[in-house]
Amino acid sequence: MSAQVQVILIAAGCSGAVGTVGVAALRLLRRASLRVSLLAAGGIAVLAVVAGTLGTANAMFISQHDLGVVGMVCVVAGVVAFGFSWLLGRQVEMSSLALRQAARSLGQEGAGFSSPAGPMAAELAELSRELALTAAKLQKSRERERRMELSRRQLVAWVSHDLRTPLAGLRAMAEALEDGIAADAGRYHRQIRAEVTRLSDMVDDLFELSRIESGTLGLSLDRIEIDDLISDSVASMEPLARERRIRLTGQAGSSLLIEADARELARALANLLTNAIRHTPEYGDVQVAAAAEAGSVLVTVADGCGGIPEADLSSVFDLAWRGSKARTPVADGGAGLGLAIVRGIVDAHHGEVSVVNTGVGCRFELRLPALAPCADADSADDGGASEQAGPESVRQLIPGL
Repeated sequence: MSAQVQVILIAAGCSGAVGTVGVAALRLLRRASLRVSLLAAGGIAVLAVVAGTLGTANAMFISQHDLGVVGMVCVVAGVVAFGFSWLLGRQVEMSSLALRQAARSLGQEGAGFSSPAGPMAAELAELSRELALTAAKLQKSRERERRMELSRRQLVAWVSHDLRTPLAGLRAMAEALEDGIAADAGRYHRQIRAEVTRLSDMVDDLFELSRIESGTLGLSLDRIEIDDLISDSVASMEPLARERRIRLTGQAGSSLLIEADARELARALANLLTNAIRHTPEYGDVQVAAAAEAGSVLVTVADGCGGIPEADLSSVFDLAWRGSKARTPVADGGAGLGLAIVRGIVDAHHGEVSVVNTGVGCRFELRLPALAPCADADSADDGGASEQAGPESVRQLIPGL
């Protein structure tokens, strides 16, 4: 066996023995502080080097003087290395302490997270950034929860008023009819029926909203064409549009397919159209359109309401939001549940809903996951050409009023 191999084996044996003891020590110290762990790790490394060096030097039969010199050098190097381990442990411990103190602000109301000043280890710096992102998300969640709680309180107040007022009127009209003092009984009956219908619609909205918020809204998914959905929705809104002298039009690209609950999605679109028609002045325009957009279908409802204040855009879909001066509620404007129901239905379909101002009004945008267009007989008649029309393929569903 060569001398080099002997030296390697002796050094490995001595260092390995110290390393084995060190592993056991580190297991005992795994719940200790970072400072103690770093000191232990540094000490074990130094002892392993010293043991290997002294064992090799002793096996080489060097003089006692030279062996003492080697031992002295190892001791000095060990002290210096141990000192550096202590300084590193203290630095990591101070950074960890500062980060822990900064993290305490996460649980305080209205307090944001601020990263500790001074340099930190890369892992601690990354943890600090993650805590800052978590603090921002927590603050946003608290703000949304605060708005939702305020909306619920407003909803209770508004619904109580919206129920109390018509019920008082219904009671008065019923008493007038019962006492035979109604001047026009037919008009009273028509008004009672209209009020009952409005109250019934409000109760339906409250029930739908409760299903959405409780997570019990069941969807019967099926393949539906957006063109048919828009056509049916516009046709159902035609009487209301004619009554208010609003020009209602619709357009959609062909072969736009989605997997959705036709009934619930039609309700969401009806809520948007009703809202748009009620807040658009006479002889204004309300347009419904749909087009393909990067793996999704974009459905838009544009009106002429005059726009929504920028400060209110983020609250449009909140519970019981009724708008501001630009969208002042009318007599049959409901309890502010329609847009909240729209958001709940779209969320249940894994889509997104948003609103933007367009100058003359605003545009509500529904983005829903799209299905691949299927081939039909018409495309075969055209020589196999794909019939994917964009917004330029306009189909007027209702003529101008």
